[in-house]
Amino acid sequence: MLVSSVAARIGTPNHEAIAASKAGVEGLVRGTAATYAANGIRVNAVAPGIMETPATTGILASSMGREAAARQYPLPGIGSADELAALMVWLLSDHAVRVTGQVWAMDGGFSSIRPLVK
Repeated sequence: MLVSSVAARIGTPNHEAIAASKAGVEGLVRGTAATYAANGIRVNAVAPGIMETPATTGILASSMGREAAARQYPLPGIGSADELAALMVWLLSDHAVRVTGQVWAMDGGFSSIRPLVK
């Protein structure tokens, strides 16, 4: 199980380094899954949007920053590490035995649908 970022899927200002490195992770997922699928080894990743973690404390510390971050997602709000962990647990479980080579976005629709601009 690897971790990517929404920044690998959609251009986000000031995220060039993370976008480049996480795009590499996504390529690694697909290539490694192709190499090892015949051996029953599954390789997947999750690609979160902004989450309530120590890394985002600076962005989410002020109410203005928190509200601005939450509004940019079609499903407004800030994700939690517990939500992401639950997805990862499922992907690692026998319930996902037929899932490999996938990058699962948990970004409130940020990377796949355009939000209503208000």
